[in-house]
Amino acid sequence: MREELERLKTDALNNISEADSLQALEQIRVQTLGKKGALTQLLRGLGKVSAEERPALGVLANEIKTAFNASLAERRDILKASALNSKLADEALDISLPGRQPNEGGVHPITRALSEINAVFGRMGFEVATGPEIETDWFNFEALNIPPDHPAREMHDTFYLPTEPDEPKQVLRTHTSPVQIRVMENRQPPLRVIAPGKVFRCDSDITHTPMFHQVEGFAVDEDIHFGHLKGLLETFLIRFFERDLPVRFRPSFFPFTEPSAEVDMGCLFCNSKGCRICKGNGWLEVLGCGMIHPNVLTNVGIDKSRYSGYAFGMGVERLAMLKYGINDLRTFFENDTRFLSKYAVSGI
Repeated sequence: MREELERLKTDALNNISEADSLQALEQIRVQTLGKKGALTQLLRGLGKVSAEERPALGVLANEIKTAFNASLAERRDILKASALNSKLADEALDISLPGRQPNEGGVHPITRALSEINAVFGRMGFEVATGPEIETDWFNFEALNIPPDHPAREMHDTFYLPTEPDEPKQVLRTHTSPVQIRVMENRQPPLRVIAPGKVFRCDSDITHTPMFHQVEGFAVDEDIHFGHLKGLLETFLIRFFERDLPVRFRPSFFPFTEPSAEVDMGCLFCNSKGCRICKGNGWLEVLGCGMIHPNVLTNVGIDKSRYSGYAFGMGVERLAMLKYGINDLRTFFENDTRFLSKYAVSGI
């Protein structure tokens, strides 16, 4: 039996040193020390040897088992380290390759235009005010001297919200002019305020969308006249478009201003010589304005015999289209990443 034990020790240690994987090493352990393993079977036969030989064979068997386990643990550590190194090599990053650059966001052209408009008027002493997008009929129409039979109050132009019979009518505001009423009801002149924000009208085509942005502006003080309004708007257009522009005022009508005017500026695309953008006349309509109607001042509790004021309103999309050369208003809201990446900027 001694020869069998010695042979088993030699074969087992050789097998361990030749094992090339953890799975192979585990198989050698089972074949040697398992319930049916070679060493286990030999040890069960110790009872058949003589009493004189048995102690020495038992010591030899324990030595073989100790050497086997030590060799097994050492080889297992080597194979684990090798497997880890192989995995690290397979999963290593090639740092010589260029990195994947994430898409960079930018400021939407509408946000950009709004910021520039606010900045120009801010430098001229105007503060910014905001108001709710859901308005009552009073703030949106009546306080602004818009009569009940005015076309703008028809369902085909205005989004009316459902209300109870005894509640005041509510609408999605059709302009930011209600902010003017809210400010003037709560404060006394002098006032110089602009009100940027979203407005809503039942309209949708190449130059109209159901939701768009508007900037309402007004000033109220003693001895304000139309010349102040004219100088303000001429200065604004020159600063916003960053070039000298001819500006003209055409008589018009708005219920909340008297007198009222439409403001045109020289065409940016043909230098007022005439092109398809300006329809050959060299002018582009950009905003409406006028002196605040005395009825509006009365409605908000301001003394019309002492104070006067002017007001103006402009569509932000209209100005952005002209400044950035965009020919379809709907592209502002389609979220086409090609459009956004072309006109967006990383900061303001």
